Amino acid sequence: MLMGVSCARAQDQLKIAVTDSATGKPIQEVTVKINGAVVGFSDTAGKLVMTSAPGTYTMQCSATGYAAMELKVTLPAAGWVLIKMAPSATDLEEVTLVASTRNNQAMEDNPLKVEVLGKEELAEEANIRPANVASLISDVSGVQIQQSSAVSGNSNVRIQGLQGRYTQVLRDGMPLYEGYSGGFGILTIPPLDLKQIELIKGSASTLYGGGAIGGLINLISRIPGFDQEAEAVVNYTSLSEVDADAYLAKRYKKVGYTFFAGYTHQDAKDVNGDGLSDVPDISSLVVHPKLFFYPSDKTIISIGGTGTFDDRKGGDIHVLQDGADSVHKYYERNNSQRFTGEYMIEHFLPQDGKLVFKGTASQFGLTTTTNTYAMDGKDLTWYDEASLSMKVHSNGFFVGGVNMFGDNYFTTQPAGAYISSFNNFTVGAFAQYSLTLNERTHLEAGIRVDATDKYGSFFLPRIAALHHINEHFGVRAGFGMGYKLPDPLEQQDIDYDPLTIVPPGGNVQAELSYGYNLEGNYKKEWDKEHTLFINHAFFLTTVSNPIQFVTDSLLDRVELVNEKKPVTTMGFDTYVKGVVKKWELYAGYTYTDARMHYAVSDQYVPLTPRNRLAFVVVKEIEEKWRFGLEGSYIGTQYRYDGTPTPSYMMMALMIMRNIGSHVTLVLNCENLLDYRMTKEESVYTGSIQDPMFKPLWAPVDGRVVNFSIKWKLAGKK
Repeated sequence: MLMGVSCARAQDQLKIAVTDSATGKPIQEVTVKINGAVVGFSDTAGKLVMTSAPGTYTMQCSATGYAAMELKVTLPAAGWVLIKMAPSATDLEEVTLVASTRNNQAMEDNPLKVEVLGKEELAEEANIRPANVASLISDVSGVQIQQSSAVSGNSNVRIQGLQGRYTQVLRDGMPLYEGYSGGFGILTIPPLDLKQIELIKGSASTLYGGGAIGGLINLISRIPGFDQEAEAVVNYTSLSEVDADAYLAKRYKKVGYTFFAGYTHQDAKDVNGDGLSDVPDISSLVVHPKLFFYPSDKTIISIGGTGTFDDRKGGDIHVLQDGADSVHKYYERNNSQRFTGEYMIEHFLPQDGKLVFKGTASQFGLTTTTNTYAMDGKDLTWYDEASLSMKVHSNGFFVGGVNMFGDNYFTTQPAGAYISSFNNFTVGAFAQYSLTLNERTHLEAGIRVDATDKYGSFFLPRIAALHHINEHFGVRAGFGMGYKLPDPLEQQDIDYDPLTIVPPGGNVQAELSYGYNLEGNYKKEWDKEHTLFINHAFFLTTVSNPIQFVTDSLLDRVELVNEKKPVTTMGFDTYVKGVVKKWELYAGYTYTDARMHYAVSDQYVPLTPRNRLAFVVVKEIEEKWRFGLEGSYIGTQYRYDGTPTPSYMMMALMIMRNIGSHVTLVLNCENLLDYRMTKEESVYTGSIQDPMFKPLWAPVDGRVVNFSIKWKLAGKK
């Protein structure tokens, strides 16, 4: 909608100035297109100047939080074009664009369901748990953070009841945390460095290749804006954890940058007094600089690097604090370094088209030392991709591309390790077509063909559909296939001794999956202070040729074996969220029936709760105070021997105080009820000199209180 035009002679130039129709303030970072091609972005004054040949053009202007506009302009122009954009009546969450689907559609119009944790959730998490995003991800229904080691604190992400190795973790659409290099990955990603987190539940292998059988987590990095950004967070917990994070960003006309640095130190703690650490001693440093170049209005080039240094020590608390003696000997130390380089070239084409080249290379080294052995391994992974996206016609959108992924691991010590080296190489091609039949119906189909160097080729189709019955009701359905290559070094629920694992035999095959989903939702908005959203989703995933890690006690080694019968997980996920004046309310329930059909009596997948209930209540007062209470009920799980665990409740309480627009104080308490697995049973068997740890089914660190201060030194409030 063109709200106003004024003139001042400027032949062969198109000069626009964009302002908010309600406040009159300039709007920066408005995307301006001429005949469907991106020609530039408005600056901090809301202005953009360009030149073009004489003629009449269609100009589109769009910005997050504002209604898109379209108007006709003629060159030579009579002068400045003053555009007043109206704030969108749609809630910001509902217009969030997602990168994981590759089509840049809004969430509410995407046939493939993507759940997004946006800037508000990440900003809040940076105050509550600044060290990593594990806690925030676990708040999503159907997602479970499973701690795999009581000694190192290592964890993995389970989605819809499947083990963590079936979840693919990406950074800006590129795999970084695969196989051996997946160790401690999710535990070293601070929320202050992220723009948003996108989650896809169910198979997403068609888009991103093997591994995304249970689901996908895409961590989207922050990008610079024209305003200077400068933020810092300091945090201290009752378990003697100290966190300090800082973020800087700024975009100029032709260049820009982002810079993140974060440090965490945690003292080892024996919470239950059994002589073994429940929280390891941790020292962790993350540094992530990134440069952006804007050679033209149609091209963005970015290059960056990340260094992650993580040192963890756990075991006998006497050894950790006072040193070893004749009785106290047991300890485990994991010292890891990850060096990552990344690049991306984006070139915008007419008709919403885009050509993208991107890639990453990462070297991960892990040295594990105990009182009985030492192991040093290194893993080099790399990924390159070229993709093209474009409008095919007025209501169709195509994405296609090729990619290569390599993984090369080798053991530097000891010389006699079963696995001295291990590698995989995959070349893939993918295509996706999205069709908007009308305003209410959206369809999508995709295919991927991957060729691997050891396990043959895979053809992965995917289809999805979304139909808005009316302005309140909608339904979504989809089907997709996936695969997972055998990898003896990827993280497991059980913390195996890596020196006892043998390479996959020639008869071991890749795992294949078939995933289905069906959901319905209801949305009602009376006004900004009274909204309601209800979602109910069914899911079913079958994994054939499931790989199990089988221990041969006679030979003292662990082998990979394909089972003849599948693993299936099925269930439903229901959640309700709403706003009543300044109250934000959420309640969700997930039922999961995950079974190993090759086991006796179709045994349940271990450590997967069948019933899980969660709620959140948040109250905000005059944008100064924010109070939050959340709770979750975790139902019965099954241990590896088939015996049930007790169900339990978790509660958390948060108080936040904003002081002006630059300082935020947070007091937070996790695990308010202090529930711990060690209150029900010991986490190990054997002696303290040689403990054998059980798989963990509940927290072991207990109640934790933390206090944080966040300074917003520059940037938007």
